[in-house]
Amino acid sequence: MALEQNIKNQLSAYMAKIENPIQIKYFENQSPKSNEMVELLKEVHQMTDKIDLQLGNDPAHRSPSFQVNHPDQETGIVFAGVPMGHEFTSFILAILQVGGYPLKIEKELIDQIKSIKGSYEFETYISLSCHNCPDVVQGLNVMSLLNPGIKHTMIDGDVYQDEVRDKKIMSVPTIFLNGKEFGQGRMELEEIVAKIDSRSQDIAAEKMSKKEDFDVLIVGGGPAGASSAIYAARKGIKTGIVAERFGGQVMDTLGIENFVSVKATEGPKLVKALEEHVTEYDVDIMNLQRAKKIHIPKDKKDKFELELDNGAKLKSRTLILSTGARWKELGIPGELEFKGKGVAYCPHCDGPLFKGKHVAVIGGGNSGVEAAIDLAGIVGHVTLFEFMPNLKADKVLQDRLFSLKNVDVILNTETKEIIGDSQVKAIKFMNRDTQETHELALEGVFIQIGLIPNTDWLKDDLKLSKYGEIEVNDHGETSVPGIFAAGDVTTVPYKQIIIAMGEGSKAALGAFDYLIRN
Repeated sequence: MALEQNIKNQLSAYMAKIENPIQIKYFENQSPKSNEMVELLKEVHQMTDKIDLQLGNDPAHRSPSFQVNHPDQETGIVFAGVPMGHEFTSFILAILQVGGYPLKIEKELIDQIKSIKGSYEFETYISLSCHNCPDVVQGLNVMSLLNPGIKHTMIDGDVYQDEVRDKKIMSVPTIFLNGKEFGQGRMELEEIVAKIDSRSQDIAAEKMSKKEDFDVLIVGGGPAGASSAIYAARKGIKTGIVAERFGGQVMDTLGIENFVSVKATEGPKLVKALEEHVTEYDVDIMNLQRAKKIHIPKDKKDKFELELDNGAKLKSRTLILSTGARWKELGIPGELEFKGKGVAYCPHCDGPLFKGKHVAVIGGGNSGVEAAIDLAGIVGHVTLFEFMPNLKADKVLQDRLFSLKNVDVILNTETKEIIGDSQVKAIKFMNRDTQETHELALEGVFIQIGLIPNTDWLKDDLKLSKYGEIEVNDHGETSVPGIFAAGDVTTVPYKQIIIAMGEGSKAALGAFDYLIRN
């Protein structure tokens, strides 16, 4: 696997940052993937004299795979497969961090990881096209580096297909801990630590409850929340963000081609740029925190109190709600039962696990048609189901869809049930004209029927539309003076990233105007 020259040039600059010697021990076999892995390791080895490359001879060890160790001590960091694609960054970070490059996490979190007692052996099954997987891999690698009781192996599902089949893994990332399933989907380092260290919630709650009161407290860290924070902080007022996941739904969006002034980008890249922009200002970002309840004061002079799931309570003179939306579920038998076992919502992440198989896509809007187009290049066959008599996607997408030979489109159809045993086996659907019910054998169902606003926790406090969206006026203010809202969670039409950003800035200006008038 010859690396491109521009990548080699970048790597050489990174390799110069290695301070301490590293030992990479690899385990090979006769497969083409093993040859690719060895060639990659040799290329990296040639870039620095700090790496000692050794061939391992343990027949019980996965092959192809390699360890990134200290010369005299195993770190527990293992890559089983060829860490290219989105995992190339995980590979380079592991080398740098084992080589002494400083970890970019808070000292409190480092101390907490070091203090975790017990033995933890993590395995993360990934696909190289999964943009959510690196966060999990990098987080668990850091934990392995800091705590000798923690070990982590990244496993490329495409290379270890027998393991994927035996464990019935149909969604990535899927994490196993000590042989048992630990979690699925993107997880931040702090989230993983919290799941194995019961003290985490109490530590976070105590720390947050001691914070000074805010002028503007933003709930939600997507495009609307980020733009709100920037506009508020630029006014010189005390600003904070509480986010369940910074970046929100954009983290699950791969291709973005309608963000004005940026010809093409990807969700995770845009989120990284947003976070870098927000941190340029004095904004208190409280990530991985779920809002539970707003306590609205009776007296206008008093402050709003935001209660979090972990028990912490934060006070602020104004609030901006930008909690966004989540994937809408079909609500049919079999959907929840087979989630992660054939039912999926992210074609970019989970598509490679269905290579050569027959899958369905539910939904004929832009998201559904884009998903069908992407999957058609990976899977054996795609059947797209649309409830209405016509597809709703843009014409350019429809033209591309109908040009593909391994895609069928079934219109005017209601999906009734997802059938399976330990995983998806078939889908039952009904023709809305004839009322006839049919069953189609397949192995995966990707649901792309739109979004639902995250307002369940607000229904007793604010005026919502019949669709559960927060009603706002032309200043972004809600039915409660002093509480503003922006983005996909509101009644503002057209759920687009660029619109959410504009609405977020408007809400911040509205909140500032409220503050100076009250």
